[in-house]
Amino acid sequence: MKIFVINSGSSSLKYQLLDMENGSVMATGLVERIGETVGKLSQKNWPGESRQAEVEREMPFPDHRAAMHTVVDLVTGTDTGVIASAAEIDAIGHRVVQGGETLFKSTLIDDDVVAKIRDNCHLSPLHNPANLVGIEVARELFSGVPQVAVFDTEFHQTMPAEAFMYPIPYELYEELRIRRYGFHGTSHRYVAQQAAAMLGKAADEVNLVTLHLGNGCSMAAVRKGKCIDTSMGLTPLAGVMMGTRSGDIDPAIIPFLMKEKGLDMGQIDDILNKKSGLKGICGMNDMRDIHAAAHDGDTKAALAVDMFVYSIKKYIGAYYAVTGPLDALVFTAGIGENDDEVRARVCAGLEHLGISIDPQRNAGRKKTAIAVQADGSKVAILVIPTNEELAIAKATLSVLK
Repeated sequence: MKIFVINSGSSSLKYQLLDMENGSVMATGLVERIGETVGKLSQKNWPGESRQAEVEREMPFPDHRAAMHTVVDLVTGTDTGVIASAAEIDAIGHRVVQGGETLFKSTLIDDDVVAKIRDNCHLSPLHNPANLVGIEVARELFSGVPQVAVFDTEFHQTMPAEAFMYPIPYELYEELRIRRYGFHGTSHRYVAQQAAAMLGKAADEVNLVTLHLGNGCSMAAVRKGKCIDTSMGLTPLAGVMMGTRSGDIDPAIIPFLMKEKGLDMGQIDDILNKKSGLKGICGMNDMRDIHAAAHDGDTKAALAVDMFVYSIKKYIGAYYAVTGPLDALVFTAGIGENDDEVRARVCAGLEHLGISIDPQRNAGRKKTAIAVQADGSKVAILVIPTNEELAIAKATLSVLK
């Protein structure tokens, strides 16, 4: 069965075609700058002696519909394609960021599901509308092909009320559904399942702290295979310090800035989402650049790394307290998989919790799943590359079965 995975952003379209008979990736690509004067498309194909291994195009993509048409032409093209025609696609899996409290699990898309996704747009105004565009265009282009929505919030639906509720007037939850939802759920679920397999345990037996560390960062507490808490909240702004997002701050900072700086809510939202985090402290949000600057004596860069690591340590401590006996820490995503310095510093000083990392095993980028704990460490330390597209494809296949 061939499954086409679509992840639509506000001005981008990420896609992957997978052959689920053997779990192989046939093609993967990204369309950027949709709606701008000139857009960019890049696609990589595996395998195929008669196919172009990589395709790069710069051209205008006025909307997602035009981008999708171009993608389908490339995937099926004589020189660039990996299938003969779009008719070979058996199903389509869509990443949808916010399922709210009406869409709890991956589900077959119909008009009712589309309406519910639209009803949740107020909870994710930047993402759900873009996800809907991808769904609507795909339903037009692939009429009759089953399509499945896979939600970022799904893995976190098992959180108990004491974890997902905020201590604000209850009627605000009843009226507006203000609560903790969490994000990156597809990634957290994937690495949790992989961790269980590495540990030789059933998925419903493991206690984990999973750390999705990239430009956006989130952590999850997993008890007996189920998420019981996560760091992001109503929006992806909450939690640990991130590339450009602040993470947790005193909420009174917002009215303070409005009064002292004369800022409106739009300006403050821009500061907290795009100008804070690592970038806010040192002017950079690529951890590679920050490490280099810190090693050259940049004190703000060094402070940014210190703050980043410290915010993660605090969440590890909090989640250790609620998971019960901890089986493993699981690092994933861009920083989690590739930054051995961050991994080492996060684990440093946690020996009293039974967490001890091995410097040699931890060294370097990790392209495959590996255990990096020291001999004698009571808690395993795993680095597991995430694969959200494969997770979405598997969820799609599960729904269809």
